[in-house]
Amino acid sequence: QDYTWEDHGYSLINRLYPDVGQLLDEKFQVVYNLTYNTIAMHCGVDTSMLRRAIWNYVHCVFGIRYDDYDYGEVNQLLERSLKIYIKTVACYPEKTTKRIYTQFWRHFKHSEKVHINLLLLEARMQAALLYALRAVTRYMT
Repeated sequence: QDYTWEDHGYSLINRLYPDVGQLLDEKFQVVYNLTYNTIAMHCGVDTSMLRRAIWNYVHCVFGIRYDDYDYGEVNQLLERSLKIYIKTVACYPEKTTKRIYTQFWRHFKHSEKVHINLLLLEARMQAALLYALRAVTRYMT
């Protein structure tokens, strides 16, 4: 909450490595905004709340919480098996199995599950960057 990518991380990384912040931000935005506007067999669905819940849940797993986000959405939108999958892939990727992959969202397309993986891996990368950049900021001040 006191050190965010948008307010702090982006500008620091751009100061240290010009243009890298822009490239990383674009990468995060592309994955975050990627959608076919479908969920399983339903078309024309706004998936922004689901994508935000996944992103914020990954950050939450790594101890990053935002005051302006209602974490009740996470419990409403992410079923337990999906949370288990996200936490396993984000924290213990070596323990990820086909069984865990098939347990969540059984009626969904593989492309939707791949999108979940992209979201959680980019959110994890951003979380790791936030911790590293915050340490650099503290060192510099």
